[in-house]
Amino acid sequence: MRTDVVVIGAGQAGLSAASGLRRGGLEPGAGFVVLDGDDGPGGAWRHRWPTLRVDDAHRIHDLPGMVFSPDDPQRPAKEVVPEYFAAYEDAFDLQVRRPVHVTAVHDDAPDLRVETDAGTWTARALINATGTWTRPFLPHYPGAETFRGRQLHAVDYPGPGDFAGKRVVVVGGGTTAVQLLLEIAPHASSTTWVTRREPQFFDGPFDAEHGRAAVARVEERVRAGLAPESVVSVTGLARTDAVAEGLRTGVLDRHPMFDRITPDGVAWEDGSTEDADVILWATGWRPAVGHLAPLGLRGPGGGIALEGTRAVADPRVHLVGYGPSASTIGANRAGRAAAREVLALLRTSAAA
Repeated sequence: MRTDVVVIGAGQAGLSAASGLRRGGLEPGAGFVVLDGDDGPGGAWRHRWPTLRVDDAHRIHDLPGMVFSPDDPQRPAKEVVPEYFAAYEDAFDLQVRRPVHVTAVHDDAPDLRVETDAGTWTARALINATGTWTRPFLPHYPGAETFRGRQLHAVDYPGPGDFAGKRVVVVGGGTTAVQLLLEIAPHASSTTWVTRREPQFFDGPFDAEHGRAAVARVEERVRAGLAPESVVSVTGLARTDAVAEGLRTGVLDRHPMFDRITPDGVAWEDGSTEDADVILWATGWRPAVGHLAPLGLRGPGGGIALEGTRAVADPRVHLVGYGPSASTIGANRAGRAAAREVLALLRTSAAA
């Protein structure tokens, strides 16, 4: 199958890019295709835990050209945001194809060959918007295999009821860890919070200036070809009313990272221990870019060097939802920028 541009992923960044291509004059099919691995719209939002409400989530940004204005902000985000994304796909006639799983992208110069479980596409350019949700990061600690309790990553968090009466250790220093701790604590018999670094809290709203500064710090690493840090890792934790209460009551009393896992819990180098029934790893995600490996985009720094959204190693390839655009703070901007550059690339190659 032949098209000008393949967009992989239909989350915030992918839809922003696809709508930019549509406004730039490309038609679905011959002009571009959007391939998404999920069964329905919503990107990562469709997999959020069931108790995360819209008004509890990080700011959910409007997609380009359509305001996000839910009637009931107390409904689960995993229901409301997919409804919004579905309406967006329909409004802009993006004709997302799903579920389609991309297995590999190869260089068939001057084209790219995109192999999937639904066939193969050849394209002049690629916008990769696969994000991180499908690659949860679970660090290994000595003794993990001996633990008699339950271990799970936040990606599989079932809701607070599953932790009733349990002794729970939550690992991770980001917003997800904090939200889950505050939710679990009223149900669990005890909670313990451990992080590698001392958490940094900030007062006041997370405004646009704060967001731009955070994105810029992550962008520096990506431009240098280093493995990207998450945007959240450089924003700090907002001291909301709920967080302030958690600090006051001791729910958010942070402990340093343990050294090993025992059959009955966790242990520190100084000999102290904490019994646990559950270890919940809120330890983040890694970019889902394994299908791009045949293109050899990674540099010696461990990451894919980008200039804006364009891969330095291959100007036909753009990455959005990667590094500085891995959250909604930068996803729209990156999607629009990638669409503009790809449209320019198509015009240049057509004129050659």
